[in-house]
Amino acid sequence: MSVAIRNFTFADYHAALRLWEATEGVGLSDADSPRAIQQFLARNPGLGFVASAGGELVGTILCGHDGRRGFIYHLAVHPAHRRRGLGRQLVRRGLAALHEQGIDKCHLFVFRENSQGVAFWHRIGGEERTTLTTFSFVTHALS
Repeated sequence: MSVAIRNFTFADYHAALRLWEATEGVGLSDADSPRAIQQFLARNPGLGFVASAGGELVGTILCGHDGRRGFIYHLAVHPAHRRRGLGRQLVRRGLAALHEQGIDKCHLFVFRENSQGVAFWHRIGGEERTTLTTFSFVTHALS
């Protein structure tokens, strides 16, 4: 079955959410609400992609940037379509789109216990940055 990759539009949201919810290692939060994803897509036009096969959404990647560094979110591929290079194709499309916007470096977060995700990123040449520690804040936490 042929797989087509195209830009992620808000019309893809519900199918993408179903894929994310069913994909081990994808963490979801309020930042994945319909409104938040719609805002993300508006701020990052042309940087998200979906893969479809037989009319079904089978892969996603969301990319964005802050003007300096790119970020990858929610790379997900349906289990029936894994190990065929689709994840790598989605990453290539995302990185190429970031590069076209002048972004030369990209980061992503992977849950440490997501062994399949960690293995994938190693396999396609990602550099694991063990010298960094991530800190998070809720924006209204410090007053």
